[in-house]
Amino acid sequence: MPKGYWIVRVDVHDTDHFKRYAAAAPEVVRAHGARFLVRAGRFENPEGSTRARHTVVEFPSYQAALDCWHSPAYQAAIRLRQPAATLDMVIIEGCEP
Repeated sequence: MPKGYWIVRVDVHDTDHFKRYAAAAPEVVRAHGARFLVRAGRFENPEGSTRARHTVVEFPSYQAALDCWHSPAYQAAIRLRQPAATLDMVIIEGCEP
């Protein structure tokens, strides 16, 4: 079964408020069997648009990635993030190796 991924791009407008989301979200994500592959590291943007921060999260399956996003715990984390940041997220199914 292919893995699932969150590909996330974020602009943070209120760093102090965003810290509440950054403290809450990883616990929820890990509870769904996921791990962070990329988290706000150095990057270049050779084409297209971008945001200031990027995250890639790997889930054991596409369904697990969807379930995490729809979970009550992650929806609560979203409410912490919304006043502090603008975010683009794609939930995508990985390819078979």
